[in-house]
Amino acid sequence: MEEKIETVDKQQGHEHEHEHTHQLADGSIIRHTHGHQHSHTQTKAVLNRMSRLIGHLEAIKRMVEDGRDCSEVLVQLSAVRSAINGVSKIILKDHLEHCVVDAVRDNDQETLEHLNKAIDQFMK
Repeated sequence: MEEKIETVDKQQGHEHEHEHTHQLADGSIIRHTHGHQHSHTQTKAVLNRMSRLIGHLEAIKRMVEDGRDCSEVLVQLSAVRSAINGVSKIILKDHLEHCVVDAVRDNDQETLEHLNKAIDQFMK
């Protein structure tokens, strides 16, 4: 059995399209596609937090331009790092609750492999 998976990004979710081929007992091959879409429930919260992060980074940039004390800049950068970790946690939880649940149900190994690679990259 051969499976082709295509992922299409959507504004607040994404859609997976699974094309399967099955060989029947008589030797004939049937090809069909299953599709499902799931949305991320935390998109608005993530976007709001990211907007605040962008504003915070712009303020830190101005601090550097103004020659503010390095210690103050480092404290603010630490706050941004903590906020980024918070956003990442929201995204990961949302991904686990929706995408990964669907991937496990559909035996979608590619999605699970992508999650493992993303975690490895994030944890560097």
